Amino acid sequence: MTIRRPATGDRPHLLVVATGMRTYREYLLRSISTRFRVHLFHTAEPTWEIPYLDGWTVVPSTLDGPAMAEAARKVHAGDPVEGVLCWDEGRILAASHVAAALGLRNGDPAVVWRLRDKAQTRAALDAAGVPQPRSVPVSTLDEAVAAAGKTGYPAILKPRGLGASLGVLRVEDEAELRAGFAFTRDTKAPDPVLYAGEEPVLVEECVTGEEISVDSVVRNGVVAPLFVARKVVGYPPYAEEVGHYVDAADPLLEDPELLRVMRDTHAALGFEDGWTHAEYMLTADGPKVIEVNGRLGGDMIPFLGLLATGVDPGLAAAAVACGRAPDLEPARARVTGIRFFYVDEDDTTLESVGFDEARLPAGIERAVAVAAPGAVVSPPPKGTVWGRIAFAIAAADDRDACAAALDGAERALRVVER
Repeated sequence: MTIRRPATGDRPHLLVVATGMRTYREYLLRSISTRFRVHLFHTAEPTWEIPYLDGWTVVPSTLDGPAMAEAARKVHAGDPVEGVLCWDEGRILAASHVAAALGLRNGDPAVVWRLRDKAQTRAALDAAGVPQPRSVPVSTLDEAVAAAGKTGYPAILKPRGLGASLGVLRVEDEAELRAGFAFTRDTKAPDPVLYAGEEPVLVEECVTGEEISVDSVVRNGVVAPLFVARKVVGYPPYAEEVGHYVDAADPLLEDPELLRVMRDTHAALGFEDGWTHAEYMLTADGPKVIEVNGRLGGDMIPFLGLLATGVDPGLAAAAVACGRAPDLEPARARVTGIRFFYVDEDDTTLESVGFDEARLPAGIERAVAVAAPGAVVSPPPKGTVWGRIAFAIAAADDRDACAAALDGAERALRVVER
């Protein structure tokens, strides 16, 4: 079923595939709707999204690219679509089929699949000589043991097609690899990627240093980095991302070596138009590519960038999707950060979660309870991303002040367990 509202003004018509959780993504849709007419493809009637939409289509699946492409052609025939945008990792490949069917930017499924499939990413970067960890795709435990003999210990076990560090595990020796292989192999996401007849796990060299992510706009092959997020990782040997910091004046935005690696990475992958969220390890030998995602960053990273710089990620991503020049001029320079909170024990039933507003320090921009009363939650590794019960976002003049505000938010968090 398709719903259309009368077209008004000359705003570009943008098709958005799915929205994700309101808590994490409403800010994008809100800003995009101020300058674009948004048509949403979703599997259910929209609810909170309706004020930001000019129309919507309920489709059986947002993972079936060819089927969505047929639905998009019908929308396009009645009201030409200028761009297709998706920020959900599990659906970017399907969205690329829609863009391809309409002849729009970022409409090459082979390129997007090259980013979704981490083994293909590794192969393309290796062929181009881009610095990255050694990586071997495997199917079985015995193959993983043999691969680690090549990459060396410690080694990283990583699912081939998941995001958000799900299933990623550092192993120090063969015994830990044998104990942990099933964890990585069997980790699932709500929208898993299947590799029929192929190796589902990557065994990788463990490179050390500071891990960062860079959100960039790519237009006609030109890579423009916007936000560098410095990761805070916890719960070793798992790689749970428990926080991030974004500095509008981060010197890495102008670091010649990192910029060269970024340009070479996107060229090797053939990614010429759209938004990427790429992760790098800053090693003693220089930056090495960890992974590249063809979408906006998760974990509220684009929102941190907005607060830090004033550059609106939703508007920029929508503009590039429509083949238009985005506004990338910074309007401010601050440091922002986010911290995620978890319970201490597995299978904890929550009575309530919230913040004592009176105790929240200055500098806290948002303090949000994610878990609902009655939820049963666990910390990593069982809980992973879905184990988060709340988060706080802060903005300040420097990272120390930002961290201090987040410490204050943590002290103001009130959790009652059943």
